[in-house]
Amino acid sequence: MTDKPFPLLTAKAISEMGEVKHVHQFNKNAIRHTKSIGEILGLAHLGVHLVRVEPGNDTTQFHFHHQDEEFVYILEGQGTAEIGNELVNVKAGDFMAFTQNSLPHCMHNASTEDLVYLMGGTRSDIDICDYPKLNRRMYRENGKKTFVDLSQVDDI
Repeated sequence: MTDKPFPLLTAKAISEMGEVKHVHQFNKNAIRHTKSIGEILGLAHLGVHLVRVEPGNDTTQFHFHHQDEEFVYILEGQGTAEIGNELVNVKAGDFMAFTQNSLPHCMHNASTEDLVYLMGGTRSDIDICDYPKLNRRMYRENGKKTFVDLSQVDDI
């Protein structure tokens, strides 16, 4: 016998879940309404989230990860993805994947409808995340986050 949950979350169960509002620690306009569907089924090393971003909001602060990988699959709506130095219009059916040390990225919902997407990624025990526009680096170790100004980081 196993103590793990049955590995199915129905569409009905997902639709009945409450959303959790997340405001990014470095961008007050980055407001996501999230259903963390992977955690319910016991995923520990992979995060999977159903996310809704209202018109006028960002998804996150422009960033990239040194250890974690991420993906975004747009289900409804449209937005503008900033990837590296490019602005790209994205819409339902588009898929983005960001490897370790990828181009920095974020999205903005400039439309009049909600932007809804499936977001997922690895959950390394230790990750480093850079925010180039803020000249900031965040360290995450087993869930605890600290950050420094990149001018304080010396390469040896």
